Amino acid sequence: MKWEVVIGLETHTQLSTQSKIFSGASTAFGAEPNTHTAPVDLALPGTLPVLNRGAVERAIRFGLAIGATVAPFSIFARKNYFYPDLPKGYQISQYELPVVSGGTISFVVEEDGKPVEKTVNLTRAHLEEDAGKSLHEDFVGLHGEKSSGIDLNRAGTPLLEIVSEPEMRSSAEAVAYAKALHALVVWLDICDGNMQEGSFRCDANVSVRPAGQTSFGTRCEIKNLNSFRFMQQAIDYEVRRQIELIEDGGTVIQQTRLYDPDRNETRAMRGKEDAHDYRYFPDPDLPPLVIAPEWIARVRDAMPELPATMRERLTRDYGLSAYDAQAITGSKHTARYFDDVIATLGAAHAKQAANWIMGDVAAFVNEQGGDWGAVPLRAETLATLIRRVVDGRISGKQAKALFADLAREGKASADIDAEIASRGLEQISDSGALEAAIDDILAKNPSQVADYRGGKDKLFGFFVGQAMKATQGKANPQQLNELLRKKLAG
Repeated sequence: MKWEVVIGLETHTQLSTQSKIFSGASTAFGAEPNTHTAPVDLALPGTLPVLNRGAVERAIRFGLAIGATVAPFSIFARKNYFYPDLPKGYQISQYELPVVSGGTISFVVEEDGKPVEKTVNLTRAHLEEDAGKSLHEDFVGLHGEKSSGIDLNRAGTPLLEIVSEPEMRSSAEAVAYAKALHALVVWLDICDGNMQEGSFRCDANVSVRPAGQTSFGTRCEIKNLNSFRFMQQAIDYEVRRQIELIEDGGTVIQQTRLYDPDRNETRAMRGKEDAHDYRYFPDPDLPPLVIAPEWIARVRDAMPELPATMRERLTRDYGLSAYDAQAITGSKHTARYFDDVIATLGAAHAKQAANWIMGDVAAFVNEQGGDWGAVPLRAETLATLIRRVVDGRISGKQAKALFADLAREGKASADIDAEIASRGLEQISDSGALEAAIDDILAKNPSQVADYRGGKDKLFGFFVGQAMKATQGKANPQQLNELLRKKLAG
C-alpha cells in the first residue's frame, strides 16, 4: 500500500522583548535559576497581569509580513492544565480570537534534484506566556540526592505560537518550512532564533493515510523539536512507526510523544489533549486586546524590506538568478552584508559578490559557529578585494589565498592594496615583460613547441605552467593565455 504523510507544525517563538509578557521581570537567558521572576509570574495572591505592548507590536509585525489578518479585537484565555513548572495551574493564551489569522509561508524544497517553491497556509498566530523549565539531568538536591528542579526564569516569557495548516507531505518540506519561518522571525527582529536556548522550537503533528484518501489519519504530536536535523529524524521515525503499526494490524493512538536523538526514536509522553480538555475561558484579569488601524499603520511604516521583496530586487536590479537571490536572503545578516558590499563595489559586479559571500565568506562564518556578526572581512574590505580581481591586479586564486590569510590573521579591516604590495601578489600585466618570459620558455623547449604545433594541443598547459613558474605565479592569466596562443601559432 502507498501511504501519504500529513504534517502540520506548531512553532513556539520567544519574542525579543526585554521583559515578560505580563510582568516587568527580565527575559534574559542564562541567569541563576529562579532569579528572573516576579509575583505575577508566580501567580501570587493579589497580583494582576499587564500586557507587554512590545509583544503585541511584534505579533503585528509578523502578521503583516505573512499577509495575514491582524485582529482589531482579540481575547486572552486561561488554558488550564497542571504541570510542575506552571505555577498558576493555567497558561494565559489566546483561543477563539487570536491576534493573527491566516497568512502564508513560502519556501524552496528540493524534489528529484530540482528546487521547487512551495507555499503553506497558516491557521493562526497567537500570543501566550511560556512555562518554566523542569531540570532532570545532573540535578542534585539539598542533601546530595538525585532530584529534579524547577527553574521559573522562563515562566511568563512572551511567545507567539504559529500554527500551520496540515499541508506538508514530507519531513523535507517540514524542515524547509521551519527554516523559512525561522529566517523570517529573525529577519523581522521579533525573535533571536536561538534554537539551543529554546527561543524557537517546534511541535510536529504527524499522521499517515492511504494515498488518495481525503480524511486524515490519527495524529501524534512530537514535542519541543529545537533542531532542524532532529526534526527531520523525528518525523521520519514517526512516519515509519505509524505505517508499520497500521500494516501489522494495530491502531495509531492520538498522543504526545518525545524524540530521543540518542536512540533516534519517539516515545509516548501522554495522551494528546484536545481543546475541551483544557477548559478554556476568557481571562477575567485581562481586558480584550484592541488594535487600532493607526497602530497597524505605524508598525507597517517601520517594517524592514521583506525577504520576498529583496529577492525581487536582486533579480530585477542586479540580474542575480532566483537561486542566488534565495541564498542571499536566507538570513538578514547575509542580506545586509551583501548590500553593504554592493554599496562599495557597485551593482555591475553583484554576481561576483554573491559568489564570494555564499562561498568563501559563508564557509568561514560556518567554521566559526555561524555568527555573521563576526565576518572575516568588513564589507568595504571584501569589495576592494573583489575589485582587485576584476581590474586584474591579482588573480582569483591569489585573492582566495589572501582572503584566507586575512581571515586567519583577524585582519577584517585590512588595507587590501597594502597587503597585495607587502606580500608581492600583484600580477604582471605588462605585455612586454610577459612576452620576454614566453620567448625565453619557447626557446628552451623547442621539441615541445614542435609537438604542440604538430597537433598536441594538451601541451598548452605545460607552457602555461612554465610561464607561471617563471613569473612566480604573478602572470595575468588572461593576458598570458592570449600571448602564448599568439606566439605558439607561429
